[in-house]
Amino acid sequence: MSSEYETTETLDVKGLSCPMPIVKTKQAIDDLEAGDVLEVVSTDSGSMSDIQGWAEGTDGVDLLDQVEDDDLYTHYVKKTA
Repeated sequence: MSSEYETTETLDVKGLSCPMPIVKTKQAIDDLEAGDVLEVVSTDSGSMSDIQGWAEGTDGVDLLDQVEDDDLYTHYVKKTA
């Protein structure tokens, strides 16, 4: 699957359930530079609302998009600061 986003890094959290996708996403974002885009690939349907809520409540990150494809949930998170 190709994306319209230029991703800096891909984080594979398939098989992990809440709260681990959020924990791993936060750790990965902390290691990136402003302007970088993190692609997060998950099999946890709850990650759709979890990552959206986390991004909305976190300064310095923007949730660009979320894609649901069968049992795969892909999130694009941009570090803004």
